[in-house]
Amino acid sequence: MKQLKLTGFVIFFFFLTESLTLPTQPQDVDDVRITQKFIDDNIGYITIIAFAQYIQEASFEEVEMLVKAMTEYRDKCLADRTLPECSKLANEVLLENICAMEGLPQKYNFSHCCRKVDFERRLCFFHNKKADIGLLPPLPTLDPEEKCQTYKNNRESFLNNYVYEVSRRNPFVFAPTLLTVAARFEEMTKTCCEEQEKANCFQTKAEPFIYYLKALSSYQKNACRALMKFGRQILQSINIAILSQKFPKIGFKQLTSLLEDVSSKYDGCCEGDVVQCIRGRSKVMSHICSKQDSISSKIKDCCEKKIPERGECIIYSNKDDRPNDLSLREAKFIESDNVCEKRDADQANFMAEFLYEYSRRHPELSTPELLRIAKVYKDLLKECCNMENPPECYRHAESRFNETTEKSLKIVQRECEHFQNLGKDDLKYHYLINLTKLVPQLSTEELTFLGKEMVMALTTCCTLSEEFACVDNLVDLVLGELCGINENRNINPAVDHCCKTNFAFRRSCFESLEADKTYVPPSTSQGLFTFHADLCQAHNEELQRKKDRFLVNLVKLKPELAGEEVWSLLADFTNVVEKCCKAQEPEACFKEESPKLAAKSQAA
Repeated sequence: MKQLKLTGFVIFFFFLTESLTLPTQPQDVDDVRITQKFIDDNIGYITIIAFAQYIQEASFEEVEMLVKAMTEYRDKCLADRTLPECSKLANEVLLENICAMEGLPQKYNFSHCCRKVDFERRLCFFHNKKADIGLLPPLPTLDPEEKCQTYKNNRESFLNNYVYEVSRRNPFVFAPTLLTVAARFEEMTKTCCEEQEKANCFQTKAEPFIYYLKALSSYQKNACRALMKFGRQILQSINIAILSQKFPKIGFKQLTSLLEDVSSKYDGCCEGDVVQCIRGRSKVMSHICSKQDSISSKIKDCCEKKIPERGECIIYSNKDDRPNDLSLREAKFIESDNVCEKRDADQANFMAEFLYEYSRRHPELSTPELLRIAKVYKDLLKECCNMENPPECYRHAESRFNETTEKSLKIVQRECEHFQNLGKDDLKYHYLINLTKLVPQLSTEELTFLGKEMVMALTTCCTLSEEFACVDNLVDLVLGELCGINENRNINPAVDHCCKTNFAFRRSCFESLEADKTYVPPSTSQGLFTFHADLCQAHNEELQRKKDRFLVNLVKLKPELAGEEVWSLLADFTNVVEKCCKAQEPEACFKEESPKLAAKSQAA
């Protein structure tokens, strides 16, 4: 396999969205040719990502077999593109090869997908992806010295294996994101293997791009969830809000044109069609830098930079300055006498323009809040346009908008008060308890992950001047993780209702939920109160994970316990660990103390 060529891939954040970067003057180059060359040069990595995401349980050796088949296909078509098989879509060929691997469909239970064709087959493979990666073995870890030696001895196999392990643990992340992470991983490996303190170097340098991967994963899943569960219109609205805030000087017609490229790329990306995802994305960056004068004054210097500096520059560019002639509000949507007539002439375009105008005037609001305002306005017009005097009705729209934002603001303020009052660890326990009572059907791993994500959102945002937008955006992504992206989801009816009824208002829907009354806890403690001396060997981070798991499993076992009782039992667990790890015979101590804690939980 050729060296991974990632100079063309950088991330362009429209609120954590990315695109394929092309040369500085896209109008002067053959974009299709350049994109195709990238695909041809990196067919091995692209194949690994697609296969590992579709069939997460597949072994690395099985993935390598498919890489060989796809590389042979690439070579055949490079030699003669007129061959009949070379006219097929790349993802179609990939899925055909997966289905043709002897015994594989039966081994990993996807034979039913192979019996389908075209879109139905692609959708079946998509729904075969599993968000809960508990089915996979633990991620292999190597000693830093061993890692560096492996990289030195066989760079290609080392990177292939890394791409494989990361891809199957992130089945919904878009391929360009995984390729970027792989490139950063190699850069980190090169740097750290030259250092004396290798372990410290790996740990320090890994944190930023692990966070980067998690953030992009959350956003991409949220966008695809919006597309697949609510349709293209919701995804279009999300993109309108994001782009209008970042580029407030862009004209509505220019935005509409850009949106065609931005929105269409999600078809391939969300289905897992890696090649189509790459091709669709290449158009977006090309579009932006070819029309930069009418889009943003902040990216001119960025678009003149060389690859990859140009993309990084655009990522971190600030929101464009608000145009001087932009009024504080757009009167034509509230004060005009013919609002209803304009709406009726083309409702989709009318509502899109309203969202555009409102978003570019309100950079302080979150994307979910802008969608809520649009929904409030749409419902208001539905009501007003059936009255005798519609203008008198919709002229009060601003007060409705302000009321909606005030409600959202109070939710954020309450969450940031928790952050200020509880401290990081207690804040996490607060959310672990609440989330487990809300969705006890989720796995322990998922619940601990969601709790940590809530804490990260509040820790990141609650000290910022743009607190409201930051918290609302990030917590909305956590709720998106909770709701899940595909059909392989086990959620109770109340939560399912919030996830599916209204995308914009799901936050307030969740706020009104109480503990799930339909949940039937396990009949036995399943070893929850059985502790051993290995707890004393656990490092702080590992001990914290065990503590989090104990708390979640305790609430799963005893959902009727009040919050105070759960906190008390968690404190007892901590005391038992401290006491027994100081004892001369830790195992004997645990054997004596564990039944006492179990008895206390029964009495609670």
